[in-house]
Amino acid sequence: MFGRFGYGMFEGLVFVFLLCGAGVAWSQTYEGYIVKSYEFLERGELLAAEECLCGAMRLEPGNPNNYALLTNLGTVQRRQGKLEEAVVSYTAALGRRPDDVVVLDNRASLYAEMGETEKAIADYSLLLANSPLDKEAFYSRGILYLRMGDFMRAEADFERLLELDAESVRGRLGHALLEKARGNYDMSERIYNYLIDRLPRDWTLYEGRADLYFRMGKNARAMADISRVFAETEPDAGMYVLRGKVKLALYEREPARKDFLKAGELGYDAEIIEGLLLMTR
Repeated sequence: MFGRFGYGMFEGLVFVFLLCGAGVAWSQTYEGYIVKSYEFLERGELLAAEECLCGAMRLEPGNPNNYALLTNLGTVQRRQGKLEEAVVSYTAALGRRPDDVVVLDNRASLYAEMGETEKAIADYSLLLANSPLDKEAFYSRGILYLRMGDFMRAEADFERLLELDAESVRGRLGHALLEKARGNYDMSERIYNYLIDRLPRDWTLYEGRADLYFRMGKNARAMADISRVFAETEPDAGMYVLRGKVKLALYEREPARKDFLKAGELGYDAEIIEGLLLMTR
């Protein structure tokens, strides 16, 4: 939207103020606004917390602690679904501390959530330049490379993660996802089986293996893993889609249709759901 640091420190803060709205109706000191913001956060009153953070920065726009308030503001906005505003706040914070790894991680994960993969990778790369032992950043960047189809860079990040921690579950999970994407299903299955033997109650592993089994045409095994996930967790829209696809492969069209409709209710891409529903007729 503005590039990496497309505006200066004070211009960025002014832009944040414009997005904040009219401000709070009560009078507080700088410290008072901050205390109130935490109180509102504890009560889940995110809009009021946002207004308090903006109020503090309006009172003292040159306060050196504002980078932390901008970071908190970005997170509060993100929790409200104000993703573009959150990007502005994180970017303004980075205008004050360009190499802050916490803010870089926040903005990188936000960019990834927004589908801005290249921007997310750029932030993770800068983070790793400043914090080269950050295992989570290697995993996250590797997943993004995988999303882009850049298997070589993804593999390099997962390998680096295993070099840092030979027992890393994420490192091995990354390789399972990588081999699945490459079509090396037998290798991917072996890795998933190893991880599930070690972590039998990590339900995300069952989700990943169920998707793998579906791709392999092992629908009974896929359904067994899916049933575990549904029994033990609150499944998301993606799991309803996967279960619907497996049911469709088993010629259970009406149950599949119900799963696709449920996925749509949970916010899954409407165009994809429409196409899946056509297959149940």
